[in-house]
Order: sequence, then C-alpha cells, then structure tokens
Amino acid sequence: MLICMRTTIRLNDTLLKDLKHYAAETHRSLTAVIEDAVRSLLSRCKKDVSRKPVHLPSFKGNGLQPGVDLDHTASLIDLMEEKHDSD
Repeated sequence: MLICMRTTIRLNDTLLKDLKHYAAETHRSLTAVIEDAVRSLLSRCKKDVSRKPVHLPSFKGNGLQPGVDLDHTASLIDLMEEKHDSD
C-alpha cells in the first residue's frame, strides 16, 4: 500500500507556470510531474555518489624540484613560465 503525504512547497511563479503547462501538454497531473522530476534528481545524485574512484597515473621522476613551493601557486606559475620561455 502506497502512503501519500500532503505537503506545501513554494515555487517561483514562472517555474510553477512552466510546470503546469508541461503537465497539461503531457496529460499528467502537476503532482506526477513534480514527483518524476524529484525522482530523476535523486537518481542522478545516487549515481554521482556511487561513482568508481578515479585512478590517476604516476610517473617516475626526480621529485619536487628546487625552488618549487606547492603552497605558493603564483611562484609555481612563474617557474613554469620561466621553464617554458627557456625551451
């Protein structure tokens, strides 16, 4: 047995007008349109949460180069631009 609860929501007037128009065009109730929209949003949110972790490749190298301060991005950009200009 499906239990339905009555609730009140506040919607922007333009959004409500668009929802009512869409409901009429699709021969559905305003409630059905809003329920489907909320279900769709929740479904997308669940997919975002259950995403597989991203594995980033790592490369061998000489580690952090002298003069590089990872906490000071402006100086890092300066060093990269200097290296680019010298190439």
